[in-house]
Amino acid sequence: MTQTIRKAVIPVAGLGTRFLPATKAVPKEMLTVVDKPVVQYAVEEAQAAGIEHIIFVTGRNKHVIEDHFDHQFELETTLEQRGKTEALAGLRADLPQAGQVSYTRQQQALGLGHAVWCARALIDRSEPFAVLLPDMVMTGDPGCLSQMVAVHEKRGGNIVSVEACAPEEAHKYGIVSMGETHEDGSFEITGMVEKPEKGTAPSNYFMNGRYILDAAIMDLLGRHQTGAGGEIQLTDSMLDLMAQQPFHGVPFEGETYDCGSKLGFLSANIALGLANDTLGPELRAFIKSLDVCE
Repeated sequence: MTQTIRKAVIPVAGLGTRFLPATKAVPKEMLTVVDKPVVQYAVEEAQAAGIEHIIFVTGRNKHVIEDHFDHQFELETTLEQRGKTEALAGLRADLPQAGQVSYTRQQQALGLGHAVWCARALIDRSEPFAVLLPDMVMTGDPGCLSQMVAVHEKRGGNIVSVEACAPEEAHKYGIVSMGETHEDGSFEITGMVEKPEKGTAPSNYFMNGRYILDAAIMDLLGRHQTGAGGEIQLTDSMLDLMAQQPFHGVPFEGETYDCGSKLGFLSANIALGLANDTLGPELRAFIKSLDVCE
């Protein structure tokens, strides 16, 4: 019998140096895609998958993320007084319920594995949990994590979301090795390698920033072994856990925008803007008026 995924860890401690000077005072996770900050897309994806408790791993100058997922009484009062009931209802609908969000600090930038380990005291060691990298904005119905939860309910173990890339691009990503493929499209993962040398990748499936992991990973991360870049890598501990437990890959059926890059961030704004019922028609007309496309 598989266990319910109740908690999700969202690391938000990164400095966002690729977006300077925009991120000098504003966390990169709070940059907006259309009308919502990047991090809110990850939270909504988690909630749609049945997650009951979000754990943010924060860093310095990230208090605005906490403020975003809290009441802003002055704003709410002003909206109420001005009769802006629709905007007020939208704000309140986006708020997690009391006790559904926790925050913990990553005091040093020691890698993704270290960020996940910082949430150890908030994770029940008898339950698996999800990890969502908020830079990756994903669109799909059902959402990426929902697709993963459905596979976890059948397979158990550890689940990694993957996407296919062009084989000549595989050296840029964390790539998985493929074992047996199941009827639902998921497959056994037999290995992982971060940014393999050109021409050596075991497949063209890369890990796209969504994981369901057994809590035993915390003990492995707690060894603080460093890997690529001198950082504590999540992938290294997943490889060690793979020696004890099964891992399965789930090819994501949807679109992914890497909002940790400027091009991905702009692409997300354009794609989601065009898909917006209100903004889409005028944005499409504006793009055509630029006469930039052949």
